[in-house]
Amino acid sequence: MAKEILLEIKNLVTEFRTEEETVKAIDDISFTLSCGETIGIVGESGSGKSVTALSIMRLIPNPPGKITGGEILYHSKTSGSKNIVKISEKEMRALRGKEIAMIFQEPMTSLNPVYTCGNQVMEAVLLHQKVSKKEAKEITINLFNEVQLPRPSIIFDSYPHQLSGGQKQRVMIAMAMSGQPSILIADEPTTALDVTVQATILDLMLKLQRERDMGILFITHDLGVIAELADKVVVMYKGKIVEQGPVLNIFSNPQHPYTKSLLACRPPLDKRLSWLPTVAHFMKSEAQGEQRESYQSVSEVTDKLIVSKEERANAHKLLYNKEPILRVKNLKTYFPIKKGILGKVTEFVRAVDDVSFDVYPGETLGLVGESGCGKTTLGRTILRLIAPTEGEIIFNGKSITQLSDKEMRALRRDIQLVFQDPYSSLNPRITVGQAIMEPMQVHGILEDDKARKNKVIEILERVNMNESHFYRYPHEFSGGQRQRICIARALALKPKFIICDEPVSALDVSVQAQVLNLLNELKREFDFTYIFISHDLSVVKFMSDRMVVMNKGKIEEMGDADDIYNNPQTIYTQKLISAIPKGQLEDIKAAIERKKNQTHKTF
Repeated sequence: MAKEILLEIKNLVTEFRTEEETVKAIDDISFTLSCGETIGIVGESGSGKSVTALSIMRLIPNPPGKITGGEILYHSKTSGSKNIVKISEKEMRALRGKEIAMIFQEPMTSLNPVYTCGNQVMEAVLLHQKVSKKEAKEITINLFNEVQLPRPSIIFDSYPHQLSGGQKQRVMIAMAMSGQPSILIADEPTTALDVTVQATILDLMLKLQRERDMGILFITHDLGVIAELADKVVVMYKGKIVEQGPVLNIFSNPQHPYTKSLLACRPPLDKRLSWLPTVAHFMKSEAQGEQRESYQSVSEVTDKLIVSKEERANAHKLLYNKEPILRVKNLKTYFPIKKGILGKVTEFVRAVDDVSFDVYPGETLGLVGESGCGKTTLGRTILRLIAPTEGEIIFNGKSITQLSDKEMRALRRDIQLVFQDPYSSLNPRITVGQAIMEPMQVHGILEDDKARKNKVIEILERVNMNESHFYRYPHEFSGGQRQRICIARALALKPKFIICDEPVSALDVSVQAQVLNLLNELKREFDFTYIFISHDLSVVKFMSDRMVVMNKGKIEEMGDADDIYNNPQTIYTQKLISAIPKGQLEDIKAAIERKKNQTHKTF
């Protein structure tokens, strides 16, 4: 029996007007969403995925944006059908949050920094449900439990800056669920989450969907997630839908070259490549009267890139004959969370707990684990941005554990950090050129600002930007461009060692591939050493020579990245690997069968 339709998008057009031109961000798209159905919308940055979501929510900023054509028909279970394009702002406010909710991509910019997380979710509960403040607090803490936030009562009183990226995203999911909506629009909701928490969140969303017969629009660049979550897939490219259909059809027999190229961009788990293919390697525009795309098969491109075991073994023989550039010995970083009557600390969070390893010049050491395992704290402790509780850090033969702040500032010229969230790590009030020049001025690199400016432009060009970008502000760039700017800022000081903390977690697969390739090119060109921190085991496996798996502040296992993936020794690592959404046809068939069985149980 056909399910009742919740949402109909008919020939939708959304335009953005600039002084020079009018851009069709969405160009004549149509699809329908039914009760209990999940539609996955996929495509690169700029394909129109998020603009589609914002158009449905009527959140397109006007000016410069405007819905100029088509219909968005919402069939409410309680108040009848409405054309969202035509209704008043007052009517739209009544729908937002309560009937159509949205989880936004960047939780740091979506949460108010001056209110606690609990108060922000409580506000949404009070707005949509007729309950007392006491009941709203209980509902909020229950929601925090449902989305698996640790210590919900403490998180309730915490501010956004005190939480990890994954924890902030879970607060946003709890807020979206507070209104018990009929339609949930999720814009990259699991991007910042590790694979096991991601699996839990996806299961939670499907559970809530079954309970409420909710329709979900799931926007992501991760085709592995879409494979196991969606019923239908909509593939977007340059504002248009190039392909749509049942998930199994799209994965087993993709028709459009762009869909095929997206399926090929994710780091493969079954082989090691010298660099990652991008969409550009599969799509070639040919000017023959009109633009049309031609397609190279995945094997034609990837077979030339495979690194043999012998090549890798020979490279490692040379690499590990050198003296380590970094030695971490019995490092501990504890945070006090509870004090006794006399003010003495009685309880700690052991964020880094007796960790030891070496890093060799020219190596990429991958740090992988779930949110809260201690990866980021370890990276920041090595940089002495967080004071270690015990242990020793030796860089270039010199112990840096007891260095003064002044001595550490001088040393940070040699050890740089590329942050997880490029938007919050760039000052919105200064141009990117000034942001890159600033550390050069602090460390006295080059004789004057004119020479520094020339150097910055040279570095920008090296990370595939151009001179005009020097004068622009961070908000004028896409996520991938902002991450390149952060890489350029780290390069400006000519460091020996770079710690990359989740540098590609928010990027779509093709842009992610470009940034990972860039990092590897720069490593070869400038002879860098990396610690590469990520929750994405497939990315860490591609980037790393060796891998360190962390769990609850300790090292679970450490060794060659390929060996750990192919033959994990601990149950924890096995669980991490099994939670990776692989997008294999047998997994999709199993997910479809699972949904059918759960639907029969529900009814």
